[in-house]
Amino acid sequence: MERNYPKIIISNEGEKWLDKGQMWMYKNNALEIDENIENGSLVDIVTTNNRYMGTGFLSKKSHITVRILSKNPKEIINRYFFKKRIQFAYDFRKTLEKDNMTNCRLVFGEADQLPGLTVDRYNDILVCQISSYGLEECKDMIYKLLLEVCEDDGVHISGIYERNDIQVRAKEGLPLEKGFYKGVDIPTVTTIDENGLKLNVDVENGQKTGYFLDQKANRVLLRNMSYNKKVLDCFSHTGGFALNAAYGRAKKVVAVDVSKTALNQAYENAKLNRLEQNISFVQDDVFEYLDKCKTGEFDIIVLDPPAFTKSRKTINRAYNGYKRINMRAMELLKNGGYLITCSCSRFMETDNFEKMLREAASEANVTLKQVSVTQQNHDHPILWTMEETSYLKFYIFQII
Repeated sequence: MERNYPKIIISNEGEKWLDKGQMWMYKNNALEIDENIENGSLVDIVTTNNRYMGTGFLSKKSHITVRILSKNPKEIINRYFFKKRIQFAYDFRKTLEKDNMTNCRLVFGEADQLPGLTVDRYNDILVCQISSYGLEECKDMIYKLLLEVCEDDGVHISGIYERNDIQVRAKEGLPLEKGFYKGVDIPTVTTIDENGLKLNVDVENGQKTGYFLDQKANRVLLRNMSYNKKVLDCFSHTGGFALNAAYGRAKKVVAVDVSKTALNQAYENAKLNRLEQNISFVQDDVFEYLDKCKTGEFDIIVLDPPAFTKSRKTINRAYNGYKRINMRAMELLKNGGYLITCSCSRFMETDNFEKMLREAASEANVTLKQVSVTQQNHDHPILWTMEETSYLKFYIFQII
């Protein structure tokens, strides 16, 4: 097959970013785009000297003008290309997540060289998010390939649920919508097994694609240190950390969240595992709840808040929010207690988050003894050439 994609010309500044490994070309780095190229078309990015930089889908409305699929000038972007990429991503999970393949992120966009595509598996349901105009145009092929790869491994998929209700689609000129692909009529709630715990996942109404898969391994870290401890799980949501603490035979577990709906779901998850008598569920604002706690009341405090910032514009406000809850938790933990603290915002960069922790510790007059530093689960891999794929920061400290 002959390779003949239309070309768009990138600026010198954009060229430098792509040379560093970036897989996005931004609109302000486009020097020349032929108006006759259709939105969603495959295009080659070239410099003013006609040096090839990459191939991807053109998005005329988004600030991300091209999400690069390949930097190989000989590669043809066709069905075989996508099948190979999906299989590669699947095999990665089979190697690293073999015990959790029934609840696993199978495709993580740019990190799997499939920009604009997110795929999570919950038992026999695949939940897909498409944030690229070009991918939306060929999604029938993509979905068929996903099913093929699963079937080749003996995995039956009953339906694909589209969680295309993410705001980034609006920037691509795509509608926000959700529902089963081709109107499959099966329940939208399924019960997964995460490291021995049963958890209800609502793919229609749950956060992200139904559940926070990125903290799987980190929740086990809490489980393994919870025996005979008093544990406070702040921003508990549907109880992931609280359940793991109870499963690890903690003496006391309190799960706090402002959402009654989330706490009801957490309670149902506790019942599934016969742990409802081992966890107290409290509906309250976490900031206010921490102010009411007594020093030494808990041995372990978990802070897993939602993203306090989703842009660089609000980073200062987020910094203060993180600092306030972390300093208060440090003050509450007695000497020898443990703080587990997280940030899921990629805009709250590691250096800034650690600066905040040092300030909070200094003002709380405590010393942080590092126990563990991790990031998102293996099925959310990180490309070192693309900072956008690294977002979750997870720290465990002993307070001394």
